[in-house]
Amino acid sequence: MGDMQRWLDSYSADHQHPTNRILHWICVPLIVWCVIALVWTVPVPPLLGRQGFWAVGMLVLAFAWYWKHSHRLGAALLLAMAALALLTELLYRQLGPTLLRVLAAGVFVVAWIGQFIGHAIEGRRPSFLTDLAYLLVGPAWLMDKLLRRAGI
Repeated sequence: MGDMQRWLDSYSADHQHPTNRILHWICVPLIVWCVIALVWTVPVPPLLGRQGFWAVGMLVLAFAWYWKHSHRLGAALLLAMAALALLTELLYRQLGPTLLRVLAAGVFVVAWIGQFIGHAIEGRRPSFLTDLAYLLVGPAWLMDKLLRRAGI
């Protein structure tokens, strides 16, 4: 977990203001869900599988990255991503692809505005502007905090 711990420590240093932290607790999971939902709505050729195929593929790649850097976080994030994928499937069935896409795009924009407001309050640039890996570190940072609070 050496690399991951360095990323978590660096990410934490960029997120010290309480308001910024609260906004990240709200916005990061929403953004993760939005990405899953938006990719879920990408059409899938019938020969490849069913709707959600591309999103599940993306989640497998994300899981592999997390697992490579931390088995503890990888396992926990796998459960979280699976729950978000199930939620997305339910919403896809209820709303259909167009409404799901509109909902996810709207939430995505609002959540990113929340992130940038948090960073304006913090007075620091978002971490991902220095390394795109931080787009994956953000969810890991939150999961690490949850697991530590739970004593795991």
